[in-house]
Amino acid sequence: MAKLKKLETLLKEACKITDATWAASVERRDNAWLLNAAHKLNKSRQADMLNYLAITSVDAWLCGAMTGGRTRSRKIPDKFNFNAEKIYTFSIEDTQTLIVVGANGQDANSQRVWRLLAKSGAFSANEILLQPADTFIFGGASAMPYDLPRSLQQILARIAQYVPIQAGWLAIYGEDELKVEAHWNCPEAEGNRLVVESNEIFGRIRQTSKGVLIKRDNLSWKNLPQQNLLEEASAWVGIPLLIGNRLIGMIVLWREEIFSSDEWIKLQNFGVYAASSVEMFITFSEMASHLRRLAMLNDFALIVSSAQNLDQIVNRVIALLTRTFNTELIALFLLSTDRRTLRKYRAEGRVVTSSTQFLKGHPLAQLVKDGKTVRVENNSAETPELGDLAARSALIVPLKYRGDVIGVLEIESEQAGAFGEYDENLLVVIASHLAGLVEYGRLLEEAEARARNVGLIHDVIQQVIGLTNVAEVAQITADLLVQHFTYELAVVFLVDRSLNLQIEGISGSATELVKKDSEETRFPVPDSITGHVFSTGESIIANDVSQDPRYKHIPGWDVGSEMCVALQDGERVLGIIDVESSSKNSFAHNDLLALESLAGFLTSVVSSVERYQMLQDTIQILQTTQEELQDRMESQLAAENRLIQAEKLAAVGEMAAGIAHELNNPLTTVSGFSELVLDDLPEDAPQRADMEMVLREAKRARSVVRRLLDFSRQSESLRVRAGINEVIEDVSALTKHLFRTSGVEVEMRLGHNLPWVLIDRNQIKQVILNLLHNALHAMPDGGEIAVETKTQQRKGNTWLTISIQDTGDGMPPEVANRIFEPFFTTKANTGGTGLGLSVTYGIITDHAGLVDVESTPGLGSRFTVWLPLEEIDE
Repeated sequence: MAKLKKLETLLKEACKITDATWAASVERRDNAWLLNAAHKLNKSRQADMLNYLAITSVDAWLCGAMTGGRTRSRKIPDKFNFNAEKIYTFSIEDTQTLIVVGANGQDANSQRVWRLLAKSGAFSANEILLQPADTFIFGGASAMPYDLPRSLQQILARIAQYVPIQAGWLAIYGEDELKVEAHWNCPEAEGNRLVVESNEIFGRIRQTSKGVLIKRDNLSWKNLPQQNLLEEASAWVGIPLLIGNRLIGMIVLWREEIFSSDEWIKLQNFGVYAASSVEMFITFSEMASHLRRLAMLNDFALIVSSAQNLDQIVNRVIALLTRTFNTELIALFLLSTDRRTLRKYRAEGRVVTSSTQFLKGHPLAQLVKDGKTVRVENNSAETPELGDLAARSALIVPLKYRGDVIGVLEIESEQAGAFGEYDENLLVVIASHLAGLVEYGRLLEEAEARARNVGLIHDVIQQVIGLTNVAEVAQITADLLVQHFTYELAVVFLVDRSLNLQIEGISGSATELVKKDSEETRFPVPDSITGHVFSTGESIIANDVSQDPRYKHIPGWDVGSEMCVALQDGERVLGIIDVESSSKNSFAHNDLLALESLAGFLTSVVSSVERYQMLQDTIQILQTTQEELQDRMESQLAAENRLIQAEKLAAVGEMAAGIAHELNNPLTTVSGFSELVLDDLPEDAPQRADMEMVLREAKRARSVVRRLLDFSRQSESLRVRAGINEVIEDVSALTKHLFRTSGVEVEMRLGHNLPWVLIDRNQIKQVILNLLHNALHAMPDGGEIAVETKTQQRKGNTWLTISIQDTGDGMPPEVANRIFEPFFTTKANTGGTGLGLSVTYGIITDHAGLVDVESTPGLGSRFTVWLPLEEIDE
């Protein structure tokens, strides 16, 4: 009965691990199949299954599976209601027994579990015939085969029952080393790792696949590892655990007495029998671990995704990781959006604590920069600094969101080599899913914090508007800090004329204690937290002031954490804001942002009291920021265009000056000699007409030279205060006849009581004349010209403007954009030189003014000259 119960238990456990529907042990006897044990098959289905096995084709197939010793599978016909799509067979070596399994599918790992169970001997018909001292079956002794240390411990215990030993251990082989997983009477050996090839005796066992028996008087005794455990021993045995020729582990035993030949034979046999059980236990353990971690991923998806805030996400993740990796040394570091600070979450007992640390100088700063996964096998000076001083191994995985590192997930263990490649891959998967959740929770938290920060600053602004006493402003700020953030102390220090810090605002439960202490203290205190911030301008967060030597204790006031920021105007520190809490780790990155934002506001208040009234327009200014930005962009573009035009004019001006000086002398000579020849020629001389043409063309060339000189501004300028209307009227008198004969009507809209401007009258006359001539040429068939003068505002300044508008042909944009370029002309066929508007632009620019043009093809053009006003003393 006990035998049947044990077999049913093994079938049940295997079904759970492999997700099989049912399983049974059947034996071929007297040309029929008999049922020995079954799981999840009632009596009715047991009868149906035996009938199915009795079918000739199925019976032949089963016999072939038993003879061949290989795993086979076969689809079950639909008419048999076995609640499974396939039947799998696993033969019991040297028996007429099979394990048959019903399942919808079995992957390679699941089939491996069944094969190991078949090889364990638990279903062998000869078990009851063997002597326990020789061939006992280790596998059937474990009630929990997936608990690897416990199962291996039972193997050592069974060995000790049959062969007395002083102590020993069982190690699993992997990656060229043995890891001690179970011990007998030597707990100090558990967890040790022994490199096989580095030890002569282990290397011999590995190469020969045979056990070794060594006595103390043997020369090899000194080469045995763990000599500290062998002080009272006289005999040592090493027994390999082999599956075929593959080493899977080793059993090491020792005692004071020498092992007899019979005991040595038994121990070697035990090694043979134990190997398959150890293989099965390893497989069960790996499968169970795999299933637990798959379940953990499922829990992660269900539980973590339902968290409503960042703290819940972190708490649940750390709890899941603690259970999965069997360690409480877990930490999560989240990078702030400005990449200045790391928010550290670490499990301490059953509580997850958090603290804020600056990234600069942090041990993880380089890991955050590199964004690579790090696995530490055995902590040393060359490996990254681990969070726990007792930790020897660790997995450090970056959290990446859209390619950017937003945090680091770290698990540690006090054992060396505690984490393998499988653990690393699993943690990378967890980190990839966690990153998105953390980013969402962090953004939500920061949005809420920023809204709170805006509320604080808004309240401060509303209450200090109109105040001219900075002490009142400081006190209001301290009160609001305590009110909004429940700080137990908030102090605002401001610099006095002696460059010392004075408490101008203080609020909180510790107010009286701090005031009393400040009567005897002169601030800033050297080498203190506030002193450091005042001297460097750098913000400080002290999560635990008891661990910070810069903290200066105030009698009666027990502080846990402190945060301090500077009121900094450029390189000059105008004061500091200091907040304190009785609890440790009270301040987060959002608190730092709030305090620094408030410090920036107070800096502007302290540095310029006169600007208080301007703060009333803060909301309106924020609303018009986009429009101002657009205006600035347009202004910048216009300035760039003017700069380009000025550069062109400067280059052409230099060229024009050179050309003018080179041409002026020969033209003067030509003109002079032409006049002399004309004086000597009679009026009726045939050469006289030609000489007059030479003189006329020479004079025209000299006119062009003068215009080039005007363009290059080589002539001396004389500026006086003058009324612009008078200058325009002088020019109008000179051009009145020309406009009348051209069919052009001129309308004067000259402003009254216009201020005088500092100008060169002749140059401004030339500008007006050039613009009028330009308008006249634009109306060959007649038209209208309007001349208007008035004062206008532009960018906060008052200007005197002259606008000349015509009803001519107008210009397309591509022409209007180039109209002021030297030598660019639209009148080349009528003798235009392209210098008139360039000269105009240069004269106005030299007067610190501007020239604008607005033109529409077919409707005319409008040129506007802007001249700056000069204040005239009355």
